[in-house]
Amino acid sequence: MSQSPPKPPRPRLMQRFLRFMSDRRILSDARMLEFYPPFWFMRIKVLEMDREWRRVRIRLPLNAISRNPGGVMFGGYQAALADPIAALACARVFPGYSVWTRGFTVDFEHGGSTDLELRFEFPATLEREIRAALARDHRATPSFEYGFYLRDGTRCTRIVNTVAIRPRGYAKATTPPAPETGVD
Repeated sequence: MSQSPPKPPRPRLMQRFLRFMSDRRILSDARMLEFYPPFWFMRIKVLEMDREWRRVRIRLPLNAISRNPGGVMFGGYQAALADPIAALACARVFPGYSVWTRGFTVDFEHGGSTDLELRFEFPATLEREIRAALARDHRATPSFEYGFYLRDGTRCTRIVNTVAIRPRGYAKATTPPAPETGVD
């Protein structure tokens, strides 16, 4: 008697809830991001997010929980918020591909002594380069540079995030395949 392949694990309750909310467009992407449990506990506030995620601004508050003993923002808070942003943007711009963070570097240029603002932009030139790589190689591994800014506009943290964009079902993918209809 042959065995059937194992069934994939059923999504957890929160994943099912977020998918339900997303599928029905009950909440905007900005509100979905704010309500994502790790970010909800961090009390982020999406200040700006266009429909395709080409421009994103998010406030990360400095408070008693996010402040380290030196009086500035814990680096882990910044990294946790910055990590998925480029991959989420690529998933919106290139639906139908598996997308994940491949590499991530953080350069703390100044202490985060105020609420911080994450500023991400998806340049049109980089989008064209990615489209060309996907057409030619069926994969792309672009890098995005963005950062966190103090209230006075000074960049305090530089982020370089490298994203893997691979065909659905890519053998080495570390994330589940993209849904048939994209992430909308």
